[in-house]
Amino acid sequence: MATRLIDRPAADEHAPYYEKYVARVPDGDLISVLREQAEQTTALLRGVAPERENFAYAPEKWSIKEVLGHIIDTERVMTYRALRISRADTTPLASFDEKVFVANSNFARRTLADLVEEFQVVRAATVHLAKHLDPEMLTRRGTASGNPVTVRALLYIVAGHERHHTQLVRERYLSQ
Repeated sequence: MATRLIDRPAADEHAPYYEKYVARVPDGDLISVLREQAEQTTALLRGVAPERENFAYAPEKWSIKEVLGHIIDTERVMTYRALRISRADTTPLASFDEKVFVANSNFARRTLADLVEEFQVVRAATVHLAKHLDPEMLTRRGTASGNPVTVRALLYIVAGHERHHTQLVRERYLSQ
């Protein structure tokens, strides 16, 4: 299948909260951005020394492993929403509380290498879903967390959310 441009979503295609993530995604081919992110994030996290895997830069902040787990969980939730909406399911989709998700995970007991592998698998599934959505599917609208959202906006949110958190990892976790 030939790569095609997935247009940047308009402001009315997602809740205002998500603009900070959408704005982080560079112009161009979103599928390539998602693939390149997987490679870059994998390389970044494989370079983390074992003694830093559980590091948190401040009290009550997540560890590097928990941040990666949060990225994975969020990607799963957003792509689940994208799948449902792309298939013309008009059922309003519930919110999720990322703090509850992380608090009730076992990320801290897992190895960073295992979480990196899971991230790669989840991202590969995201890429496969995204590259097979046609223009009509990408612009379908649904409701998530009480707000209107399009499929393409959800894919941009995935990319921007990952970019946001990997920047924080570089700045707050790996520079100290």
